[in-house]
Amino acid sequence: MERIKKKILVIDDDERHLIATKELLGDEGYEVIIHHNAFGSTNVIRELQPDLVLLDVNMPALSGDRLSSLLLSNEKTKDIPIVFYSSNDEDSLREAVVKHGVSGYISKGNIFELKEKVAYYLSPQSNKSPHV
Repeated sequence: MERIKKKILVIDDDERHLIATKELLGDEGYEVIIHHNAFGSTNVIRELQPDLVLLDVNMPALSGDRLSSLLLSNEKTKDIPIVFYSSNDEDSLREAVVKHGVSGYISKGNIFELKEKVAYYLSPQSNKSPHV
């Protein structure tokens, strides 16, 4: 019996990070979909119903933290775990997680942490509670 792949949507305006993240997580057996900016992402999320959204915080026009608030207040997307995926410093990311009510954060650039935390956020024990 074939295992169903977990679906991860990565939203980021940095093409290099999108491609690298897609390759790294694809190698881990996940189905990875990339989206190049915040605009239109709510429709993509509603259509795909991903198991996890990795969301860059620093995007022009509509920042990830503002987008997360929209997603968490939408009936069709409010139960999808959102994790900030950013190069911001860890203190500001921890504060943003608490302030915006997302599931947690992953710092860009640490491949081991990316793989480990994605596995955690997709596991039943994560219980979608903030993990900082």
